[in-house]
Parts: sequence; C-alpha cells; structure tokens
Amino acid sequence: MRNRIKIKLIILGGLCMFLASCQESPENLPYYTTPDFTPRWEAELKEPVQQLHRIAPFRFTNQLGQKVANKDLAGKIYVANFFFTTCPSICPKMTTNLFAVQEAFARDQSIKLVSYSVMPWFDSVPMLKKYAAKNHVDNEKWHLLTGEKEKIYEIARQSYFAEKGIGLTKSSNEFLHTENVFLIDGEGHIRGVYNGTLPLEMKRLIDDVKILKKNS
Repeated sequence: MRNRIKIKLIILGGLCMFLASCQESPENLPYYTTPDFTPRWEAELKEPVQQLHRIAPFRFTNQLGQKVANKDLAGKIYVANFFFTTCPSICPKMTTNLFAVQEAFARDQSIKLVSYSVMPWFDSVPMLKKYAAKNHVDNEKWHLLTGEKEKIYEIARQSYFAEKGIGLTKSSNEFLHTENVFLIDGEGHIRGVYNGTLPLEMKRLIDDVKILKKNS
C-alpha cells in the first residue's frame, strides 16, 4: 500500500512539474539590442519596437551569383552566422547543425538561413557553390554570402555584435571568428543568440523560430 501511495505521489509530482514548465514557457521572444546580449522584453520597453536596434542594410552575393539584400529578407525570419569554407574547427560543426535547421523548415519558405563568409577574398562564388553542394545546402533557402571584406566585418561587429562588445573596438584587419548564431525577425531585430557548435542549442533555436513565427 505504501509503495502504491509513493508511486502515485511521484507521478503527481511529475505532472505538476510538467504543467508548471508549460505555464512558464515564453509566449514570445525578447529583443537583443546591445553587445552584451541582455534580453529586453516588449512589455518592459520604454521606446517603440520600431526604434530598436536592427541589422543595418547590406547587399552581398550568394553561391549562385545572385545579389541578396535586406529587402529580400524583409518580412521573413532568418538565421545568420559567420564562417569560411576552409575553416577546420568550429565552422564544420556550425554548418552541420544549421543543416538540421534547414531540414526542420524545409517546406517553409518564410524561414531562411544566411551565412556570411569572413574570408570573402578566398570564398568566391564558385567556392561557395562547391561548399553548398558538399554540405547539401538548399540554394533557395540558405544563402552563403561573399562581398567586400570591410562591409562584411562592419555588419558582423556593428549590427550582429558577432564578437560581443570586444568586436566594436576591432578593425577589419583583425580576423573575425565566432560560434554565435543569430535569430532575426522580419523587421531585422535580433531575437535570439545561440552557440552554433552545440546541437542542443540548435534544438532551442528551432523551438524559438516556431515561437517567433507563431507571434509574427
């Protein structure tokens, strides 16, 4: 009898914890507007959302030789990161993990991925196209971008805060390398920051994309 009561209490306790976790799950995502990535919730904002930090205008070239700019991503949710095709360390892990994101939203053309090369002097359009084929990149969904180094580094450090606060003090002569992956909403705001080398973080990213899409 005591064992039965104990089992019932354990089951009841587990159910309560599950219900509590459901109640605590966020209905929306915060905004990230500063290099320290302090989350800011809409209900607590003192200024209109329209005045919050956004990704600055850009226009680069993808693996198909097509120009890709902010206006092409307007109204779409996208995931962004920084990489280079010959990277032997964190980039292969990020690409593999981002492939899981691509597959999770394979049929949803409102979700895009954008990877900026930090070695654009080497990562030409043919190099990016080869890399895309090797890693099973969906060319309609995932843009691998190359362009002018100074502009890529500027948008990485000033708009995405790719290397947090320390990146703001660096010049384009200092190499950019980061494992951060960013979730951007349809208006160009940063809504999530993740470690792209960790599969578990990509699962969290996928869940956050679903939350953001639901509330868009």
